Amino acid sequence: MNAATSPRPQLWILRHGETEWSKSGQYTGLTDLPLTVEGEQQAVEARKVLESIDFDLVLTSPLRRARRTAELAGYPEAVHEPLAVEWNYGDYEGISSDLIRKDNPDYLIWTDGVPNGETLDEVAARADKIIGRVLESGMDNVLVVAHGHFSRILTARWLEMDAREGRHFILGTAKVCTLGWDKRTPAIVRWGL
Repeated sequence: MNAATSPRPQLWILRHGETEWSKSGQYTGLTDLPLTVEGEQQAVEARKVLESIDFDLVLTSPLRRARRTAELAGYPEAVHEPLAVEWNYGDYEGISSDLIRKDNPDYLIWTDGVPNGETLDEVAARADKIIGRVLESGMDNVLVVAHGHFSRILTARWLEMDAREGRHFILGTAKVCTLGWDKRTPAIVRWGL
């Protein structure tokens, strides 16, 4: 991304609300789970953070937990963006990292990846495509309703960091973040509202 010549849009991120698996710590990639009652309430609360922003475009992962979050947050017409789905966890789908660490105490998804799923580089490539679209759009504010790991990777890539650095950006369910600029430098403007 070339921040010196690009317009200065802000990329807003809303992580989907709680699901049974996000609550229990299980990896939830492409399994299409609904929000819990608490997750629906979280999405309604997120609306209060976003309602004063005039978004030029709202994108959502096509998975129902993200779509429902977008709807409850006030964006029922959000455009389904297949690139914004969560990391495909392969054989680790539905398994918690604590369980994986019983067999491999040093396991860390950011460095070890997942067997028979997407690589971190593949997820980063999807994030890069969304960032490119935002930067080339000429829009002021774009909202992406997506997932935990994907949003963290999207943030690292916005900041022009290696995707592994997403490990530093913890993001709770239905939390709002704003990625923007410090003059011409990509920056985090708000995190976890």
